[in-house]
Amino acid sequence: MKPLFVSGLATVVFALYAISGNTTLSKNDPVSIAVEKGAKWLVSVQGKDGGWGQDGGETSYVRQGEHLETNGNDVANTAVAAAALLHSGSTPVKGEYQAALVRAVDFVLRSVDSSPAENLQVTTLHGTQIQRKLGPYIDTFLTSKLLAELDGQMGSARANAHVRQALQKCVAKIEKNQLKDGSWNMAGGWAPILGTSMASRSLYIAQQKGVAVSGAAMDKVKEYTANGAVSPTAMPASAGVRLYQDAQALEQMSRTDNDRRANAAQIKSMTKNLADQRYVMGFGSFGGEEFFSYLNISDSLHRTGGAEWEKWNSDIKTKLVKLQNEDGTWAGHHCITGRVAVTSAAILVMLVDREPVRD
Repeated sequence: MKPLFVSGLATVVFALYAISGNTTLSKNDPVSIAVEKGAKWLVSVQGKDGGWGQDGGETSYVRQGEHLETNGNDVANTAVAAAALLHSGSTPVKGEYQAALVRAVDFVLRSVDSSPAENLQVTTLHGTQIQRKLGPYIDTFLTSKLLAELDGQMGSARANAHVRQALQKCVAKIEKNQLKDGSWNMAGGWAPILGTSMASRSLYIAQQKGVAVSGAAMDKVKEYTANGAVSPTAMPASAGVRLYQDAQALEQMSRTDNDRRANAAQIKSMTKNLADQRYVMGFGSFGGEEFFSYLNISDSLHRTGGAEWEKWNSDIKTKLVKLQNEDGTWAGHHCITGRVAVTSAAILVMLVDREPVRD
């Protein structure tokens, strides 16, 4: 599949857009077109059960010859696809993709409801591509983040109560299984630092929504991140790729105004690396890990603002539009190559600047 062509004019549009800070674009701008194509593809390959696998929700959608580890629909891919539809403007009560989102949420909730309370799992499917790369419990972390974002948006008291109950269950699982160093870098993943990032993010969003979250757990992961920012070589959980680790640290260290002030020097130091294209390429080519790292970086710099954010936002969106395939997908070139996770992550990156900055 050939990438979508982007003219020099599109680059100018991106630059003007980033500088203006405008968050309501015409449906004809390159970013909106790319997001719409990606979202439409996701919905078109959703499974009958409401879920997605690594290349789509039915076996007929899977690319032959692509080594995707497992067959069937899984919770992690479904959760991140649902998040992409949610951030694209649909909710469980309105929007173009309302029905698809509701079906996806039902898929996720069924898995959480049937999972045991004592361990970290929310799925009985093991060995998926995304688990092998981001850690064996990435399903739980992405689910917890999705449910935290959905909390209070379900449209009825009963549905909201169900999501809150499932979220509380996930939060408890994550807290109980935090490692002594403060991370969730569980064995079995190639870059579990990105799993730690999603676990921590889910707790933070849940806490903002009024869910009781352990202060000790939040303090431990904050300390873990601070130690890693000071001594990166002491944290071997990023497959030896500095981009993944810095992306986690940037997001963790920039959440509140107080965080941004306290960590200003370290944030600035890590942000300088973004001028080095070899650093931005991470493992050397675009895999799912790079796309999830770009999401962390965009969220962090969006909160921080300034020229660094404007340049990064313009550059990364231009790059992502160029990388989009003609069918609306993005596919990783290494590690996480499944189209569902990578397409969803790309959509989320391109929509960061349309989200409000909250402390």
